[in-house]
Amino acid sequence: MNWREHVWIDAARMHGTPCMKGTRVPVHVILDNLAAGETPETILDQYPSLRPEHIPAALAFAAELAHERVVPIPA
Repeated sequence: MNWREHVWIDAARMHGTPCMKGTRVPVHVILDNLAAGETPETILDQYPSLRPEHIPAALAFAAELAHERVVPIPA
């Protein structure tokens, strides 16, 4: 999955928050919902501007960020 085809960042929209192309839905909204246990189908129902390919693109975006940054995790 090439997330770059589905994620855009524009400083003039949503204050530069990464969003799914063609929408104003931030990537973090998809990730937050998945982390809360929502199914992709429910997320797509809640955000009609999303397309099914946006879900794996959001995950791929997050996975790449996880490789690039060190996030301290409490012991």
